Amino acid sequence: MPLYQAVVLAIVQGLTEFLPVSSTAHLVLFPWFAGWKDPGLTFDVALHAGTLVAVVIFFWRMWLDMLKAAAGLGDSRDPDVQQNRKLFWLLVIGTIPAAIAGVAFEKEAESAFRTPLVIGISLIVVALIMGWGEAVSRDNESLKQVSLLDAIVVGIAQAFAVIPGVSRSGSTMTAGLFRSMKRETAARFSFLLSTPIIAGAAAKKALEIHHEGGLTPDMRMPFLVGIVISAIVGYAVIGWLIRYLERRTFKVFVVYRVALGVVVLVTGLGLHRGI
Repeated sequence: MPLYQAVVLAIVQGLTEFLPVSSTAHLVLFPWFAGWKDPGLTFDVALHAGTLVAVVIFFWRMWLDMLKAAAGLGDSRDPDVQQNRKLFWLLVIGTIPAAIAGVAFEKEAESAFRTPLVIGISLIVVALIMGWGEAVSRDNESLKQVSLLDAIVVGIAQAFAVIPGVSRSGSTMTAGLFRSMKRETAARFSFLLSTPIIAGAAAKKALEIHHEGGLTPDMRMPFLVGIVISAIVGYAVIGWLIRYLERRTFKVFVVYRVALGVVVLVTGLGLHRGI
């Protein structure tokens, strides 16, 4: 794999994993438009590992506090300890639907779903639902107010991200809007909820690579570059998006998704007809 392609795809992953625009769609579409070969399973692991590093480092203090609280450490009468314990178990519950969907539809997600038609339609449909969520959201729920029903609804939404074009962050943040979360709360909960799923996906694919003999010499540098660059870009994007949503809406992402979806459908249809 050429090193420049590793750099470009790592930047694409870092930018789109946490923005509500679908990283899977962009990683399918970018090589498709550029005429590059599929980077394959090995590089996919590097990209997932990089964005996992980004989200863990950004929220490391929260994860540490939640894990300590869930393990029974700290004063159980402390409101902060109680909140951290509650949030930890809400994230556990919210992760279950996506884990089930990932196992049930793994083959389809890596084959049948990865078509321009599916991606284009998914981009547009979720954009319209996101716009609807913006219109009806009361924007008044903080992270401390997230309920069990909120976690279940957002968790179910995350399960649909198995379809390229839906976007894990896009589906979960949109569900958060419908549950009246503040926009930045929806983003924070989405990022926290993505952590175990990204970790699970990276671990599973790393195990598959190990069973296939491990990294080949020509993939070692692209693999390292993919991790480092996607981690740096992903970390920056998380911080930027949270700050952005404190003052702005999701409208720019709605417009972008619709425009990209139309381009994908038109281009895909043209290629299919040999235009």
